[in-house]
Amino acid sequence: MPHSSLLNRQALYLRPDPTRVIVRPFKPSTEPRHLHPRDKTRANEIVDRVLSLDPNATANQLRDILHNFDGRHRNLLRQFEMRADSMEDAFLPHDEFSQQERQLIGAYFMNEYSFESAALFNPSIVPHPDQSDIPPGSCRLIISLRAVGEGHISSLTFRSGVIDADGNVTIDTPVRLAGLPDIHANDGLAPVGCIGLSFKVESDLSERVIFPVTEAQSNGIEDARFVAFEDSGKTTYYATYTAYSGSSIRSEILETQDFRNFSLTPLRGPAARNKGMALFPRRINGRYAMIARQDSENLFLLYSDDLHHWDEGHLLMKPEFAWQFVQIGNCGSPVEIDEGWLLFTHGVGPMRRYAIGVTLLDKHDPSIILSRTVEPLLQPEATEREGYVPNVVYSCGAMRHGDLIALPYAVSDTYSNFTTMKISKLLDTMHPPGHGR
Repeated sequence: MPHSSLLNRQALYLRPDPTRVIVRPFKPSTEPRHLHPRDKTRANEIVDRVLSLDPNATANQLRDILHNFDGRHRNLLRQFEMRADSMEDAFLPHDEFSQQERQLIGAYFMNEYSFESAALFNPSIVPHPDQSDIPPGSCRLIISLRAVGEGHISSLTFRSGVIDADGNVTIDTPVRLAGLPDIHANDGLAPVGCIGLSFKVESDLSERVIFPVTEAQSNGIEDARFVAFEDSGKTTYYATYTAYSGSSIRSEILETQDFRNFSLTPLRGPAARNKGMALFPRRINGRYAMIARQDSENLFLLYSDDLHHWDEGHLLMKPEFAWQFVQIGNCGSPVEIDEGWLLFTHGVGPMRRYAIGVTLLDKHDPSIILSRTVEPLLQPEATEREGYVPNVVYSCGAMRHGDLIALPYAVSDTYSNFTTMKISKLLDTMHPPGHGR
């Protein structure tokens, strides 16, 4: 039987909200048309139609657009202008656009995208970098979530909240607006392929959306596993995630210190060809360490002297119990406690039902398994079985809070919830290797 008695499931239910939208490029110009002697693209046909309007009609069209959309986005006219600027290479030679023409042209090449309309799932959790003005014994949190919208494209979004001394979690209501960051090139000292993202200072955490920006990410930034990494007294937030192009995957890593400025970098090496990599929250014996699944079935322990290069590792765990006979994977970065490293794992069993368990690894040598749960710690309850992918519970990261573990988890690839548990009670349910086979 599962260990449901030690779990404090909290009915927070972070559900997808189709009213939250971003503005992103719309590309009718990708379909060439040959309606004229010179091969004009649809983009230039649209420009010609806009330029055929007299100034009053152009102004009226802009007023109508603002009436319908301006309250849903920040600086909409400026976004239209920037979009028109970015399209210049696709336009045929033309007279200089008036400001209103440029704004209206830009509007025709943008669209609203409901980035979390389909799902809001696979969460991870870290302490917020700002812990000011909270009650004693409480901790401000940042929860990352995989958001899925039209076309099943995945992006990364955030929520903030607080866990109190008793383990009660509250989540701040997200703001209505949402937006994308400015994209910029990093300096020459950055790793190859690194991209910088910056959100406006005035933006709320919950309105920041990290949407695919490269060809390798074009169909999704998936399953970010955040960790607060401590090194030489400095905290840096990293997240390993899967970049999906629609035909291939690779692992990449995100870095931030303030959740406003981010860098996204492809990982290199044989291990980076796979998904589900999770970074330990500090170096182990002077080296970076990861838990990863290199063969779609088992878990491996990896070490590296270079955060951005990962060779194949050593086998750590194989499926051993009936609830995980298909495959196992990590549920985020290991959590350090006095007794060792708590590694939450998911297992896939009959009827593709997912469940979550936990393993205790040695603090100094995490290749040594000290104990583990034989039966699932968390599996779908009767009310959690329905969704886009039924019979799934899944997490991308837990966090320690005093004598508690806070574990956000996804329900059937649709929405997310939280549970907490006492560390001492959790350890009591675990058994040394060899037990229960």
